[in-house]
Amino acid sequence: MQVEIKIDDACRETKIIILTDKMTEEINSLVRKLSAEPPQVLSGFRGDTAEILEQPDILRIYASSGKVLAVTEKGEYTLRLRLYELEERLDPKHFVRISHSEIVNLQKVKGFDLSFTGTICVSLSDGTVTYVSRRYVSKIRQILGL
Repeated sequence: MQVEIKIDDACRETKIIILTDKMTEEINSLVRKLSAEPPQVLSGFRGDTAEILEQPDILRIYASSGKVLAVTEKGEYTLRLRLYELEERLDPKHFVRISHSEIVNLQKVKGFDLSFTGTICVSLSDGTVTYVSRRYVSKIRQILGL
């Protein structure tokens, strides 16, 4: 893909033109990224107290016993959104779904252990170990460039 930028003093509003011979997934992805809204705020609850959770502080989000929980270095918070709703709100450059019930922050991953047959072991910066389900292994391998 070629990128060309033209500086024009007469221009009053930024305009993006995509010149292509056909629509591809890469073009669709680029359009989605350019038109995406900024990441939305997440509220976590501990008891009767609600706190704003900053996305970079979140290690993982998982579902357990009918609840959705976010883990930060400050502790666990209950969220009032479903995982698929959180996937839409979270920054896709930093958060990835690793199973039906879990999303992890790639910035908080210490390492991936590929020695397990059919799955990947994920070590997080707080010492937590979790696993990529078989359904998501190929997606994670693609993200890691394997």
